[in-house]
Amino acid sequence: MAKDYSRTQRLGEQIKRDLAQMLQFQVKDPRLGLVTLNAVKVATDLGYADIYFTVMKPGMVEADEPTIKETEKVLNDMAGFLRTELSQIMKTRITPLPRFHYDISLERGHKLTNLINKATREDKDRNPGE
Repeated sequence: MAKDYSRTQRLGEQIKRDLAQMLQFQVKDPRLGLVTLNAVKVATDLGYADIYFTVMKPGMVEADEPTIKETEKVLNDMAGFLRTELSQIMKTRITPLPRFHYDISLERGHKLTNLINKATREDKDRNPGE
């Protein structure tokens, strides 16, 4: 039986915390907006870590496609630097290579919530007595 909280999950949480601090305090790239790390999935062989993020630029409500693509490219270009910095912080023999992906789950959640709200409003309009 597998453990409830495996080593790769613990390592993923540690990577998420450390990378969030690095992106906030050490990385001074003006092309990056406000990057939020949502989830980290570490491979079982610790070869790589898939990191899911969202991004906002100042004055924007939602990130547009060019902003997302540029942020993803910048983060993946600095993956080697971030791996080196992680290896100095973490006490593991192998440091996973970060691979950044935009997290679309929040957008999907907003769209589904809007659809549900629209459907309930239409249902109430059709059946006002219930």
